[in-house]
Amino acid sequence: MSLQLNDVVLTYRDGDHRLTAVDHADLTVPAGTATALVGPSGSGKSSLLAVAAALVTPDSGEVVVDGVVVTGLSRAAKTTLRREKIGIVFQQPNLLGALTAVEQLEVMAHLDGRSPRTARRRARELLDAVGLAGQGARRPHQLSGGQRQRVAIARALMNDPAVLLVDEPTSALDHERGAAIIDLVLGFTRRQGVATVLVTHDTAHLDGVDRIAEIRDGRLALTARARSPLTGRPPAGRSAGARPAR
Repeated sequence: MSLQLNDVVLTYRDGDHRLTAVDHADLTVPAGTATALVGPSGSGKSSLLAVAAALVTPDSGEVVVDGVVVTGLSRAAKTTLRREKIGIVFQQPNLLGALTAVEQLEVMAHLDGRSPRTARRRARELLDAVGLAGQGARRPHQLSGGQRQRVAIARALMNDPAVLLVDEPTSALDHERGAAIIDLVLGFTRRQGVATVLVTHDTAHLDGVDRIAEIRDGRLALTARARSPLTGRPPAGRSAGARPAR
């Protein structure tokens, strides 16, 4: 299971011109590793994540999710692929106010055609795993911000995705709760063999990631700070998984 972006270009129309949001980006995220995506506001982080999530079709280039070439799929096929292979954690948890924590997860399994009993068991297992044992009957307004974000992470993992895309999960949390959320994401990444991209503005939470990709003006490159997933030490040079854009 892995995520690959190969020579991806994404532009947007701006009047009579087109603005380049992603400029010939290459990125490989192997299974069981986490890549942090950093960069200033407006640098292209959200655009790159939207392309990886098959929410936006790039002008050119290729996106491959768990061996499936996403670019060129029909809209219906992309929807199915997102449901089966991609877990997304948005900046805001976006929980449904009328549903309990366990029901937030069960909805995902229902869309995937699982039996209610199987869905309930899986939902409870994940809530336990994110530290919310005994909280399954609570609704969003009865949970803290950190707890709501934990529910969102569990929901993203409900259908055992190959790729996990996490967008600024700590923006509304204090440092301690934010660090706990990052640790949770990284733990799931390694235990479940998920290929994770973590968009963040907070460099204080980057010690545990396997590599750091910086994007500026749509151009993507790995920084020298990325640590080796095998040794835990910074690599001698830039990984072949990503390179500066042309």
